[in-house]
Amino acid sequence: MSAGAEHALLLSREDGRIAAVLRACYRYGLSSLGPVAVSAAHFVASLIFLRMLRPEEFGRFSFLLIVVPFCLSATGALLGAPASLTRGKEESVARREIVTLQKASLIVSLVAGAVVAALMASTGSAAAAVLWFGAYGAASTLRSFARNLANVHGRIERTAGSDIFYAVLLVAGLAGLVAARDLTMPHAAVVLALAAALALVPFGRDYAAGLLRSAGTVALAGYRPMWRDVTRWSLLGVVLTELASNAHAYLVTFVAGPGAFGLLALGALFMRPASLVLSALPDIDQPVMTRRLATGDVKGAFRVVNEFRTAAGAVLAATIVLSVALVIWFPHLLLRKNYGGAEVMGVLALWIAITAVRAWRTPESVFVQATGNYPALARISGVAGIAALALTAVLLCVFGPVASLGGVLAGEIVIVAMLYPITRPWRRQIA
Repeated sequence: MSAGAEHALLLSREDGRIAAVLRACYRYGLSSLGPVAVSAAHFVASLIFLRMLRPEEFGRFSFLLIVVPFCLSATGALLGAPASLTRGKEESVARREIVTLQKASLIVSLVAGAVVAALMASTGSAAAAVLWFGAYGAASTLRSFARNLANVHGRIERTAGSDIFYAVLLVAGLAGLVAARDLTMPHAAVVLALAAALALVPFGRDYAAGLLRSAGTVALAGYRPMWRDVTRWSLLGVVLTELASNAHAYLVTFVAGPGAFGLLALGALFMRPASLVLSALPDIDQPVMTRRLATGDVKGAFRVVNEFRTAAGAVLAATIVLSVALVIWFPHLLLRKNYGGAEVMGVLALWIAITAVRAWRTPESVFVQATGNYPALARISGVAGIAALALTAVLLCVFGPVASLGGVLAGEIVIVAMLYPITRPWRRQIA
C-alpha cells in the first residue's frame, strides 16, 4: 500500500471514530435531556410543596414519586422488555407483537391507576386528590410505554419532546396555582394528571391511531408467549428490585407516617436528576445491546455498557455538586419545615452512596437483560430485596427513619456482588 493510500485509510478510520463519538454524544445528550427536564420539573414541584404545604403533604407527594416510578418500571418489564426484543425479528411478526403490546398497555395503565389511587388513599390523601393521582398514574404508565416504543423504533426525538412537554406543563401549571394562591393537593393532582396526559401528544397521530386500532381489534392471546418467555421473569425482577430499593419508602410511610418519610424524601429529591437518567437510559441502550449481541458483537455491546456508565457517572457528579451547593449555601430553600441541618446532611450522604452504587451496577444489569437472562436477575433481586427489607425494618425500629436507608444501601451492594459473576464469562470473550 502506498504512503498516500495508507494516510487516507488512517484519516478515514479517524473520521469514523469521531463520527461514532459524536453519535454517542447525540444519543446520550438527547436521551438525557428529557429525563433531566422531568427531574427539574419534579424538583421544582417538590420545593413548592416543601415550602408551601404541610410536611405530611410533602411526604405524600414524595411517596407518589416512589409509587408511580414503580408502575413505570413494571410497565417496562411487562411491555418494554418484549418490545425491545422485537428488533431483529421478521417485520410481520414484530408488527403483530407491537400491536398486541399496545392493547396490553391500555390494560396495564388502568391497573396502574387503580394501584396508585389505592396507595395514595392509604396515606390519608383527600378523596378528590386520590382520584386525580390515579389518573396521573394511568396517564404516566401509558406514556411510559409510548416512550419504550419510540425508543425501540429509534425515535428518541419524540421521547425527549414528550418529556420536555410534560416538564413545561407541570411547572407552568403549578406556577399558575401559586400565582393564584390556590395551591392545594387536589389542584396539584389535577395539574399532574393533565400534564402526563397531554405529554402523549408528541408521539404523534400514528401512535394514537395504532392505540385505537389495537383497542378494538386485537386479542391478547399473543401476549402469552411473551409472558412465558420474558415478562414474568422481568416483572419479578422489577418487584424484587423495588423491594430492595424502596422498602424504606413503604415501611417509613406506613409505620412512621408521610411526615417522617418527607425527611428521607429530601435526599431522594437531590438525587433525582441522576436517578431519572438511570431509569431512562436503559430504554435507549437495551435495544442497542440486544442488536449487537444478536450479531455476535459482544465487544460492541460492552462498549455501550461503558458509555452508559460514563454518562451516568457524569450526571451523578453534577447532581452531587448541585446538591451539596444547595445544602451549604441555600439551606433556606429546604429547611423551613422543621428539618435539621445535621439530619439533612446525613440523609444526603446516604443517598449519594446509594445512587453511586446504582450508577455503577445499572449498566451491567441492563447488559444481562439484553442477554435475556431474566431469571438470574430475578434471583439477584430476590436475595437483595429480602436483605434490604429485613435490615431496613431493623434499622427503622432501632435507630429511626434516617438509619433505615442503610438497608437500601446494603441491598444495592448485594446486587453488585451477585451481578458481576454473571457477566464475567461474557467479558472473557473480549479479553
